Amino acid sequence: MLTCVIRYQIDPTKRDDFTTYARNWGQAIPRCGANLIGYFAPHEGSSTLAYGIYDVADLATYEAYRARLAADPLGQENYAFAQERKFILREDRTWLKKVSDS
Repeated sequence: MLTCVIRYQIDPTKRDDFTTYARNWGQAIPRCGANLIGYFAPHEGSSTLAYGIYDVADLATYEAYRARLAADPLGQENYAFAQERKFILREDRTWLKKVSDS
């Protein structure tokens, strides 16, 4: 199992847009084949860092999932929403493998 952690730098004046974006992914990501752990918005401390976290079995599964997500109507709408509203200033992905217990 691989875990993808997406670190977002968001515009702190557009947190509501990020919340809408996260809720949309909450529907689309599981439907397209990844195990969504969740999206996390700033609460205390930094007002600009947010995270999305999900699991996939392996990188081949990830590639198939990404193709389904790109073809998904809500996925397409959500990508366009983020482009239009420009609330995401930066996005980085890190891939992790749980090693504490297999």
